[in-house]
Amino acid sequence: MDEPFYAYYLAHVQDREEHPMEREILATMPTEHDQVLDQIYQAVSEQNVFVKNMAHHCLEREPFYMKDWQNVILIRHPKKLLQSFAKVIEHPDLDAIGIKRAFELMEFFDGHHIAYTVIESDQLMIDPPQYLQQLCEALNIPFSKQMGQWPSGPNAADGIWAPHWYKNVHNSTGFDRPKSASNIFWNDHLESVFQEALPFYHKLQQKVLLNKSHHVTKI
Repeated sequence: MDEPFYAYYLAHVQDREEHPMEREILATMPTEHDQVLDQIYQAVSEQNVFVKNMAHHCLEREPFYMKDWQNVILIRHPKKLLQSFAKVIEHPDLDAIGIKRAFELMEFFDGHHIAYTVIESDQLMIDPPQYLQQLCEALNIPFSKQMGQWPSGPNAADGIWAPHWYKNVHNSTGFDRPKSASNIFWNDHLESVFQEALPFYHKLQQKVLLNKSHHVTKI
């Protein structure tokens, strides 16, 4: 399921920039928390479900409903994250990129003994099959080499916002090698948010599952 809490977030967070296709998202997706959970649990009753969500879409301070979930926190170096985000949302703030909320979720999980795994995009890109296999082992689910490959173009599971956010994925058929964070799409505002985000990233990074192939060079 692709970001099922997106409309809920848009409906309940007012102090933010407008998102592409916001009206369409609000018109076609549930905007109340319980409605979203009902949708997820209905799907779970029929099969195992992967819920891809943004940390900041989770507005509940204590989401105890996650205690029975297999929780994975994916992080990315905040400079790369901001450069990517700013291509769509011109002036993102700390709350918009989700890294602070990801840290808060990690603290919540730790405080309530809820299992989770932290993974990092740079670690994945060192050796994608190896890292995916490690993640599958951590989650106790079967690994398949097909997880690292996909046909180019849209996916049936994509949200309606895909044309604005998933262009690179749609043009790919697998994982690319990690790129250094250049100064493309960079300005004083992004630098300020980057400095705010960095401490949360470093805290999350302390819990990251490391790729057994070798360690990535930090930026």
